[in-house]
Amino acid sequence: MLIPLTKETFDQVVPVIATGAQYSHAWGKVYNLLARLLISLLIVVSIWIVGLIFGHGARGVELVCFIIGGMYWLWCPVYVASVRNNQYRRFPYVGFWRGEVLDIFITEELISQTQQADQFGQLVLVENIERRINLEVGDRQGFTAVVQAPVQKTYKAIRPGMVAEILLFSKNAELERVGKLSDLYLPQLDLWVGDYPVVRRDIFRDISNQFGSSAPRRRSPSLGTSGRFH
Repeated sequence: MLIPLTKETFDQVVPVIATGAQYSHAWGKVYNLLARLLISLLIVVSIWIVGLIFGHGARGVELVCFIIGGMYWLWCPVYVASVRNNQYRRFPYVGFWRGEVLDIFITEELISQTQQADQFGQLVLVENIERRINLEVGDRQGFTAVVQAPVQKTYKAIRPGMVAEILLFSKNAELERVGKLSDLYLPQLDLWVGDYPVVRRDIFRDISNQFGSSAPRRRSPSLGTSGRFH
């Protein structure tokens, strides 16, 4: 089942400004917070040094810069999440898709690479590997895609054949080619699978309940890029 959404519904389900879940995701881990705090400190010190060199003529502007720079650690996640939202909002068309889970498998993905010095002082390449769950979803019309996310204990309850719902983003009004997918919703478990909480989940549930199981079907789209979405 594939149903186009109106622009009004699109704006509600994928907002411009970060939601609470998106802010929490962009907040990151402790080391991300420490990095932002360090940047905030550097910004404040830099503004203070510039003030010493060139004088403190514009006190009001300097105060605003101090506040903005000092609060960087707090507002940066909002900016990061909003930029990521824009990657989805740049698609003019979106559709609500319902299919089922076809397959479940685990992979190990390379997340990042860093260089560190070993005990002999030589630089070695350290790879950060993460175990990720992959859900292959599809429908009777032949559309398939793979949604990937970090492994969680709650995902153990997922089984092939379960109903899967997702938003498809496209540059084509007929939604014939898909550019991006949102995070995946499994209504039977009230469970979300994805690398980033793209949608407002309360709005998405309302859409799911509104369409129910009797909504008209459209021809399934094809993937515009890769069959795997993160």
